[in-house]
Amino acid sequence: MNKVTKADLIQDVAQKVGLSKSQTEKTVNALFDGLTSAMKSQRKVALVGFGTFYTSNRAPREGLNPQTGKKIKIPSATVAKFRVGKGLKEAVNR
Repeated sequence: MNKVTKADLIQDVAQKVGLSKSQTEKTVNALFDGLTSAMKSQRKVALVGFGTFYTSNRAPREGLNPQTGKKIKIPSATVAKFRVGKGLKEAVNR
């Protein structure tokens, strides 16, 4: 399975919309900054047909240190999540 890097994404988008790579990079970075800012504020970002980016709070819990087998306390955390939209799900399953 091949992966697509941010540079690959920028190049592909630049070709599709006819912008320079630097203009496209600024646009992609602005999009990522907007997503990050909204999620830091605990707001959902819903892109209809693509999916929804959101955060969830994970409660503190106990775990095991795999090297020593001792119990450790894992603190609570806010985690980023993504729920796939109908359009993306259908496109991937074709």
